[in-house]
Amino acid sequence: MVRHWFSERIFRLIHGHSLVYNTCWEDPRLDRHALQLTPADSVAMITSAGCNALDYVLDNPREIHAVDLNFRQNALLHLKIAAIRHLSFDDLFAMFGTGRLAGAGRIYADRLRCALPIVSQQFWDRRIKWFDHPRKSFYFRGTSGAFARAMNFYLDRVAGVRPWVNAILAAETLGEQRRLFEEKLWPRFWRPVIRGVVSRDTTLALLGVPRAQRLEVERSFPGGIAGFVHSCLRTVFTERSMRDNYFWRVYLTGAYTPDCCPEYLKPSNAERLKNGLLDRIRTHTASLNDFLRQHPRPISRFVLLDHMDWLADHRPHLLQEEWQAILDRAEPNARVIWRSGGLRSDFVTCLKVKHRGQPRSLSQLLALRPELADVLHGNDRVATYGSFHIADLAA
Repeated sequence: MVRHWFSERIFRLIHGHSLVYNTCWEDPRLDRHALQLTPADSVAMITSAGCNALDYVLDNPREIHAVDLNFRQNALLHLKIAAIRHLSFDDLFAMFGTGRLAGAGRIYADRLRCALPIVSQQFWDRRIKWFDHPRKSFYFRGTSGAFARAMNFYLDRVAGVRPWVNAILAAETLGEQRRLFEEKLWPRFWRPVIRGVVSRDTTLALLGVPRAQRLEVERSFPGGIAGFVHSCLRTVFTERSMRDNYFWRVYLTGAYTPDCCPEYLKPSNAERLKNGLLDRIRTHTASLNDFLRQHPRPISRFVLLDHMDWLADHRPHLLQEEWQAILDRAEPNARVIWRSGGLRSDFVTCLKVKHRGQPRSLSQLLALRPELADVLHGNDRVATYGSFHIADLAA
């Protein structure tokens, strides 16, 4: 009980006072296939680092509402939008592609600051220097970035495997990548100290993983968190090509490359965003429940990430309220996607809600698409979630 209380206090302290995510850790290629966005769609999603809002809007939906309780996450999306609008592509890529922009403070003051909401100005006034450090990339900032930086220190100074990491990133074939991982990297990397570190609640909190999600993984996965991480790493490095895996590349090197980066950092997409698509993105600093209660129009697509793992364990009444708000605001045949640290999401389908004034089980109102979800999950470049879920809502 004391450990549980302490873990939650650490998690809330980190999330209440920090930029947690400096890049999205969910594969939008899967999401866009699952969402099948059209010009008629209105999307409600959790902001995170904003990369995926910029990705989804390339499919031309009517509007995207990026919602996050942490104003710092919205501030990051605001800065990305301002940079796309007001910087040359070379400066945009330097800033968010390499994580370093020479003269960032001056460029921010001259060209970006006035394009930000006041709250975001106040945040970046003190932190724009994150982009202008001679040795530390922006992607080693924030709590997830701090963890990535610590892991790179371990790779370089303790395990001494940087040459093999670089060789894997440059591998021409999956077979070569797998051989380098099995013969060179893994025996030197996977030591008891790493197994211990990745199992700690404090470490997981830095990555935005609450204790409730850790417990869900341990209930679902043989070997607990350490076994899950072991399996994820093997999947990423032996079954997924690293040539387009920008999620892992940025945390292994602190930078993207022009050929391995989020879609908003490609010239043609940046131009499309600048030429009108950015106008379709709106941000909201609120809970998803509060946003839906206040939003006047129906929503046809919902992207819930993995936050329900925490709600199910700690605030089940809020999870029920959130799904009631989703049902109340959803268009007929709306689609919802979410992820979980566990292998299943029974905690969702067992919820009780009201539909057309009648009490119903959510399982009666959700048409799950497990076949499609499993196929997409099997191609996930991130490979750090236990499961991926797609559901259509009853009309």
